[in-house]
Amino acid sequence: MPEAPLEDAGSGLKPVGDGWFVVNVRDTEWMNSNEFGSGCVFESRAFPFPQLGINISVLEPGERMGMYHREKGQEAFLVLAGECTLIVEGEQRQLEAWDFFYCAPETEHIIVASERQSAIVLAVGARGRGVGGGVVYTVCKTAARYGASVARETTESAKAYAKVYAELPRSRFAKYRKGWLHEPD
Repeated sequence: MPEAPLEDAGSGLKPVGDGWFVVNVRDTEWMNSNEFGSGCVFESRAFPFPQLGINISVLEPGERMGMYHREKGQEAFLVLAGECTLIVEGEQRQLEAWDFFYCAPETEHIIVASERQSAIVLAVGARGRGVGGGVVYTVCKTAARYGASVARETTESAKAYAKVYAELPRSRFAKYRKGWLHEPD
């Protein structure tokens, strides 16, 4: 297997071909929004990872990783630093550094940071498309307290994120900003 070429997209490095590669998290393409925090993107739209999704999310106070949902693929989350709130099957659990959450297929969930929390979370997930996939965004009163619930159940991400995306700039890609990973100077 050849090494995949990496290209600077202006907002960091991304793969532009199939194959293996090595990249430092600080050098990858990042995404940033005031609603969903910041996160590194290891893959590219042109060359997505076919079997496994992986990213690192940096959540500041009041931010969330997405909208409350369930999917057919399994996922796993490891809190690398800080603390956050897991909402799973409608219930809250507090997570802190080195807490691990295994999310079995069809488990409703989301991770959020309250107004007093911040966290760095490693997320890994199977690609649901290969197992009859798709995501279902479900209604959850607990998640709604954090702005992380849809008003009506949907399988359409465009509907689940319509309000948030309407307020975001067209491109959310950004270069890594010193401090996102809480490293010392």
